[in-house]
Amino acid sequence: MKILSVIGTLDPAYGGPVEALRQLTPVLGEIGNLREIVTLDAPKSPWVSEFPGCVHALGPSVGKYRFTRRLIPWLRQNALKYDAVLVHGIWQFQSFATWRVSRAIGFPYFVFVHGALNPWFRHEYPLKHMKKWLYWPWAEYRVLRGARAVLFTTEEERRLARRSFGLYRATEAVVDYGIHDPAGDPDAERRAFFEAYPALVGKRLLLFMGRLHSVKGLDLLIEAFAQVGERDPRLQLVIAGPDQEGLRASLGARSRTLGMAARITWTGMLTGDVRWGAYRAAEAFCLPSHSENFGIVVAEALARGLPVLISDKVNIWRQIDEDRAGFVAPDTVAGTASLLTRWLDLTGTGRMEMAGRARSCFAARFEIRKAAEKLVSVIERNIGRTGANVGVEPSTAAADRKIL
Repeated sequence: MKILSVIGTLDPAYGGPVEALRQLTPVLGEIGNLREIVTLDAPKSPWVSEFPGCVHALGPSVGKYRFTRRLIPWLRQNALKYDAVLVHGIWQFQSFATWRVSRAIGFPYFVFVHGALNPWFRHEYPLKHMKKWLYWPWAEYRVLRGARAVLFTTEEERRLARRSFGLYRATEAVVDYGIHDPAGDPDAERRAFFEAYPALVGKRLLLFMGRLHSVKGLDLLIEAFAQVGERDPRLQLVIAGPDQEGLRASLGARSRTLGMAARITWTGMLTGDVRWGAYRAAEAFCLPSHSENFGIVVAEALARGLPVLISDKVNIWRQIDEDRAGFVAPDTVAGTASLLTRWLDLTGTGRMEMAGRARSCFAARFEIRKAAEKLVSVIERNIGRTGANVGVEPSTAAADRKIL
């Protein structure tokens, strides 16, 4: 099967969706599926040449919407060469353009929403949500309605998506998500990290890895760390990731007010062995996110036998809880403090046993080959179906007739 993926950017700073596509592309090839990628990045963007597989870069694009005049003509000329088109992300031009061309020439497409329909954003950013409501009936609603299937990485994400907008109609499918089993040398990776950050040798490291974004709950993590930090002077919080919203200054100021500035290490975005070494060097991974459709970084931690301390808004929290691969609590300061406290209360033996369960959880649930096979089966099952009325509740279908 020949699959075309369409994505706004391949910049690794945009986190999970890009990393998942990076890892999934060669695995799909290994199981007999040719995959090519269209991105709206400029052809000379460094991450384009570094990305595995055949990449068609049609940028540069304009603004956060990532508009480019080249995408629609390219899809008209090439989309029918593929068995299916897989769109990554909504609220940007790639999803609208794919729907528009598919409507004209009739190729099947699928949409990964990557958490963009979580109702948390409606409550946290009401003005932005209002703007999206004005756009929704004429664009993204139709994008989802026309897809052969809208793809969710967890059942929790699928359930929450139905609550974002009153007008919603889609053929839904839950597919597994995952990453490669780590192939690097653990000792070499750990050494690379400590060579980059020698002041952390001998510390008990708690790690956050990801974008510095308000949705990630970093303010909760810093407040909670301040409550428990004095239990052991060796405790050090490592916050690794790109600062996309300019949060570093305000979070740093808050840590100074709490007297914890010296106990927090800000690394910026990590790559290569230093990145993987951060997981190897830490004793637990922390993600008190307010909204996380899957959490690639959680899977990365589990793959390296690192227990995870996460909120119940990370949509794989039920699997983590069931496998006892970490601790789960609400996305509040009190909840986050309870995660850290429960971890610190474990004995050394308890921490080692949980590390073993973390690794087993990854192997059973989040290894990428299983995810690739599930994705292919969903695509194959839906090719040849119109999907327009499949799985639609009567009330939703009625609302659809009114808007048209």
